[in-house]
Order: sequence, then structure tokens, then C-alpha cells
Amino acid sequence: MTKVLVIDDEAPIRLLCRVNLEAEGMDVIEAPDGPSGVEKARDERPDVILLDVMMPGLDGWRVAEQLFEDDRTLGIPIIFLTARAEFRDRARGLDIGGVDYVTKPFNPLELAPLVESLLARLDRGERDELRAEKLSELRSLMESE
Repeated sequence: MTKVLVIDDEAPIRLLCRVNLEAEGMDVIEAPDGPSGVEKARDERPDVILLDVMMPGLDGWRVAEQLFEDDRTLGIPIIFLTARAEFRDRARGLDIGGVDYVTKPFNPLELAPLVESLLARLDRGERDELRAEKLSELRSLMESE
């Protein structure tokens, strides 16, 4: 069973993620802030993390940096889930090491397929290809502006 950690300070967003991911047979763990998210990632070792960027105190950028600096959580893929939709924010998410960037509002029905697809690709060793595709998408978006 796929284990997903949702780190978001907004309870309705966590609930939305939980309901939709559990409906697809995934195990969902929630954290309402950065510090508890880091702790749960270390203790629970989820398969993937959905991480909000804008949280009080320890924001999502710093959470991701801490997770990528820790051998226990280094390999856990992070999907940023945030209202911050600017190109520089997307680029920062990918630069830090995130595997995807989903902007709010999002279609909650698309979360489980996204998680499954990303994990399948990562299992096949396609992390570099996935990152290159996301950077290419970002470049295309920037050029079309």
C-alpha cells in the first residue's frame, strides 16, 4: 500500500487529499506544520510527500531542504502542493529537489493518479528524466508568457 504524507497547515486541504487518496487505496498520514511533517517523514518513511510551501514558521522550502539533508528521508519524493504559482517558485521547487509542483486550486481527483504515475516512474529509475520534463514544461510556460 502506498503511504502518502500530507504536510499542509490547512485542515480542509489535508482532508481533501486524505479522502481522495484513501479512496484509491492509499494510506495517508497528515502533518499540520513543518516541524511535525519533518518528524513524521523520519518516523513513518512515506513513499511520497505532498508538501505545502506557505506555512507559518518552518515553510515548505525549509522542510524540503531538511528532508533532503537527512539520510533517512533523502530518497522520499516530494510533490509541492501550493498556491504559489509563479515561475520562480516552480523553479525553486524543482531546484530544491521536488519531483512535481501542483498549484492550488487543484483537482483532487487527479492526486492519486499523479502519485501513482510518479512513483511508477521513480521505481523505473526515471527521476532524472522526470526532472528534465518538468524543467522543460517550466521553460515552455515561461516562453508562452
